Amino acid sequence: MKELVEVIAKALVDNPDAVNVEEKVNGNTIELELHVDSSDMGKVIGKKGRIAKSIRNVVKAAATKTDKKVVVDIL
Repeated sequence: MKELVEVIAKALVDNPDAVNVEEKVNGNTIELELHVDSSDMGKVIGKKGRIAKSIRNVVKAAATKTDKKVVVDIL
C-alpha cells in the first residue's frame, strides 16, 4: 500500500523528491501518512478534495485483497 500511495503522489507533484509515506500498522488497520512539500499540497488534495478522495478510493480497493482497513492521511 505504501508504494502505491508513493507512486501516485510522485506523479501528481512538482517536487517528487519531497514525497514521503510513513506506514503504521495497528491491528487490522494500516495508517499511511503522506507528506508532500507545502507548495504541492493543493495538487495532492485537489478542488474540494477530489484527488485526495480518489487516492483513498484506489488504496481502499487495493486493500480489499488483504482484508485490512487502510487510512490515508495527507500531511
